[in-house]
Amino acid sequence: MPTYADAHDTSVVDAGLSIKEAGEFLGVPAPTLRSWERRYGLPTTPRSTGGHRRYRKVELVQLGLMRDEIAIGRRAADAARRVRGLLDEGNPGAARVRSLLAASNRLDPEAIRSVLELGETEVGLAATLDEVVMPAMRQIGAWWEAGDCDIDQESLTTAVVRAWLAKVTTLAPAPAAGERTVLLATGPDDFHTLGLEALAAQLAQHGLPSRLLGARTPLTTLLAATEATRRGVVVVVSHLPSQRRSAVASINAVAESGAPTYFAGNAFLFPASRKGMPGTYLGESIGQAALVIAGSEPED
Repeated sequence: MPTYADAHDTSVVDAGLSIKEAGEFLGVPAPTLRSWERRYGLPTTPRSTGGHRRYRKVELVQLGLMRDEIAIGRRAADAARRVRGLLDEGNPGAARVRSLLAASNRLDPEAIRSVLELGETEVGLAATLDEVVMPAMRQIGAWWEAGDCDIDQESLTTAVVRAWLAKVTTLAPAPAAGERTVLLATGPDDFHTLGLEALAAQLAQHGLPSRLLGARTPLTTLLAATEATRRGVVVVVSHLPSQRRSAVASINAVAESGAPTYFAGNAFLFPASRKGMPGTYLGESIGQAALVIAGSEPED
C-alpha cells in the first residue's frame, strides 16, 4: 500500500498512482475520487497509455485538500471552490501561501517572517491573516498529520507565526481608556488557539484589547473571567463537530450571564449547526469577525 512519503519518491511521482492506490493513500474511496473529477473537475488527472487515471504528487495534494475541507463539514461543491482558489496561480494570496510553505519546508524563520511582513505591507493585516496565514497553517497541519512534515517543521512554523502575531498585537495603537475587553476562548474540548491569536491581532488594529483564555477553556474559567471583566465581550470558538456540544454549553452559559456573546469555528459552518444558538455568529473571515465585534454597540 502506498504511503504519504511515496508522493515524494521520484519513480512514483513520474509514474503516478492508480485510482485504487490513490484511494488507499488518501483514505477516500475510488468512486468518490471519480465523482469529484466528474462533478467538480478536481483534479484533471493525466491518463496512462491504456487510458487509466494516474495520480501524481500535484493531484494527490489537491485531493488531500478536498478531503480535509469535506472532513470539517464543508459541502463538496464549496470544498472544491476553496481548493481551486487556494491553488489558483493568479491569486496573490495563493502565491504568498506557496512562498510561506516553501520557507517552512526550508526551516527558514526569516523567510517565513518576510512573507508575513510583506503581506501586511502590501495587502493589509486582515487579508494576510485570511488569505495567507490561516490557509498555510491548515496545510502545514495536514502535512504533519499525514507524516509529510516532522514535528520540528510544524513547531518552528507555528512559533514564527505566533511571534509575528504577538508583535503585531503589541505594536498596535493603545486602546482608549475604558474600551471593552474581548475575552477569547475555545470550547472545553478544543486545542487550537492560533485563529484566536490572529483575531487578537486584528482586534488590536481596531483599538480593542483582548485576553486569550487558552486552549480547552474550562467553563468555570470562562464564567469567572466574564464576571471579572467589566463590559467584557466573549468569543467562543470550536472547530470539530465532535467538540461542538461542550462549546455550545459554554456559549449558552455566557449568554445567560448577560455578556455580549459571539461564536465561530468549523463546528458552526452551516445554518443547521447554529439553529437556536444565542449570540452572534462571526463567520469564517478573521477580518470580518473583528469588524463585527468592533462595530457592535458597547454595553452600559
